[in-house]
Amino acid sequence: MNVIRVFSGENHGFVVLLLAALIFGTVKSDIIDPDFKEPISNVTAPVGREAILSCAVQDLAGYKVAWLRVDTQTILTIAKQVITKNYRIGVTHIDHRIWFLHIREVRESDRGWYMCQINTDPMKSQVGYLDVVVPPDIIDYQTSTDMVVREGSNVTLRCAATGSPTPNITWRREDGQTIVLGNGREALSVEGPLFEITKVNRMHMGSYLCIASNGIPPSVSKRIMLIVHFPPMIWIQNQLVGAREGQQITLECHSEAYPKSINYWTMEKDEIVPQSGKYEPALVDSAYKVQMKLTIRSITASDYGTYKCVSRNSLGDTDGSIKLYRIPSSSGYHTGNDTYKGKLRKNAGNEILEGSQDMLKERDPDYDDVSDSSNMKCCIELITLSIMLVICFHHHPQLQVLHPA
Repeated sequence: MNVIRVFSGENHGFVVLLLAALIFGTVKSDIIDPDFKEPISNVTAPVGREAILSCAVQDLAGYKVAWLRVDTQTILTIAKQVITKNYRIGVTHIDHRIWFLHIREVRESDRGWYMCQINTDPMKSQVGYLDVVVPPDIIDYQTSTDMVVREGSNVTLRCAATGSPTPNITWRREDGQTIVLGNGREALSVEGPLFEITKVNRMHMGSYLCIASNGIPPSVSKRIMLIVHFPPMIWIQNQLVGAREGQQITLECHSEAYPKSINYWTMEKDEIVPQSGKYEPALVDSAYKVQMKLTIRSITASDYGTYKCVSRNSLGDTDGSIKLYRIPSSSGYHTGNDTYKGKLRKNAGNEILEGSQDMLKERDPDYDDVSDSSNMKCCIELITLSIMLVICFHHHPQLQVLHPA
């Protein structure tokens, strides 16, 4: 009587006995004993695809070939018949020499060892392994969502993904810019499921992509927005600006704030500058940065004074001052756009404009450079005369002694 033995791992004690007369029929003892021609090759298949394991035999004659699932000790096929009720299982052969086990719509649960048996006595068998690979998939409930944090706090972004093999996690900025790390270092990407930022600042603000990949396409990603809140900050390149009456000038301030700030200009007594007529305020907005401009057309005497650019958001407010002072029309100095910043002076025939954040004190607009030049010329002449006297005494010692007559 012929039997099929089913092995589960190392448990060789478990034997399934089937009556050969019921399943295989009678096999004559004088037939040449069949054998396997080559080992079963291990197979790797993506989930959802079809996996095919092959078993090559020789001299099969009247013997039968069966396929079994080792870990569940389940008979799948015997000869051309599918025994299991799993609709995804099939069997084909080539001239009774190569027997194929088909597993359609492969699932992760199909991963494991499969046995090819020949119903000799004793039974002959060999096994092959089916590995099921799975493209990565991000686990939403274990992955960070959009975050809002205060500047200076510590932040940890998390990203979790499933897949086989285990996916690798890479963090990148969506805009392609470098990621600011600690100690002033920068990198295009950060590896690992946790992305930690110590003392986050406004430079970290933006969209980050958590990318999961394991070599099985397609890779997947999730977009996480990091929003950094901080109170307004203002800086001014020129805090002292000079202009003649009738000119047109533009005052500028730069502001940074998030949430986005309300920005406006004020004049003396904190009166808000109107947005019409001779005054033309303008904003150039870029992310958390704002460039504030105030254009004043045809300046009159009443326009001179201190202007403030003001920035406010829910976290605070700040302002910066710009002093606009009068330059006499008779000064004779002018530039291509008739805009003056600071005090004018001449140097080797070239005009030089002075005006910066350090020039905060009010200056006399009628400052006379000519008197400065005269004083300097006088000092140079005195120094030259002193040097000539020293040289003269040195070369004529008789001038140093007075003899009585």
